[in-house]
Amino acid sequence: MSADEEEQDAGEEPESGSQRFKRLPDRVKLEDTVESQDTRATQDPEGGRDTDRDFMIRYSGG
Repeated sequence: MSADEEEQDAGEEPESGSQRFKRLPDRVKLEDTVESQDTRATQDPEGGRDTDRDFMIRYSGG
């Protein structure tokens, strides 16, 4: 249960209008915001082919 839900359960009415924005939210630590992700090698976009040679063969035949 979050703190907001506990306040509502305690019988207090939820804050309304501009009262809701008078207090800033709690600070978030930098360590909590950074996510690390394992990376892997990308695939060869040319698929191991010589694209320059393929281009020449395809378009130089006339």
